[in-house]
Amino acid sequence: MGLLTFSINVTLDGCVDHREGIADDETHAYFTRLLDQSGAMLWGRTTYEMMEVYWPLVARGEVEAPPALREWAITLEGKPKYVVSTTRSDFPWTNSHRLVGELGTAVQQLKDRTPDGVLVGSGKLATELDRLDLIDEYKFLVHPMIAGHGPTLYQGGLPSTRRLDLISAQPLSNGAVAMHYRRAG
Repeated sequence: MGLLTFSINVTLDGCVDHREGIADDETHAYFTRLLDQSGAMLWGRTTYEMMEVYWPLVARGEVEAPPALREWAITLEGKPKYVVSTTRSDFPWTNSHRLVGELGTAVQQLKDRTPDGVLVGSGKLATELDRLDLIDEYKFLVHPMIAGHGPTLYQGGLPSTRRLDLISAQPLSNGAVAMHYRRAG
C-alpha cells in the first residue's frame, strides 16, 4: 500500500493561491523530484482543469518554457492522473482517469494499488481527504512571503487538530523551505 501525500505551495500566512509563491527552476525541480518518487497524482476537478490547459502544451513543446518547467511537464505527462469530480466524466489529458465511487473507499483503493504512493495537490480535496483520515504525509513548500489573501490551507476546517512529526526541513536557495511531515502515530 502506498502513502497519500498532500503536497502544495503555501505562503507563511497559509495562502495556497497558485499565483502566489516563487515559480523558478529550483521550485519546479523540487516538485519534479516529488512526482518522480510517486506513483500517481490526485486532483479535484478545478485543479485538473487549471493544469490541463497549459502543461500538456509545455510537454509537447508547443509552448516555450525553461528546461525545468519542461522537465516537470514531461514527468507529469507520463504519470497517472486521477480526478475527483461529480460534474465531469471525460478527462482527455494523457493518463487521466476519473476516480469513481464513494470518496473514502475510492481513494483507499487507489492507495492500495499504488505502491509508490499518490500525491494530492488540491487544497479543497486534501481537506476532505484529511477529514477521512486518509492523508499520511504532508510535503509543503513554504514560500517566504505573506499574501494577505486566500484561499488558505484548510480553509474549510478540520474536525480536530492534526499532530505531525517533522521528517525533514530543507531550505532552498530562493528562500522557500521544503517541509516534510508525517502524521503522528
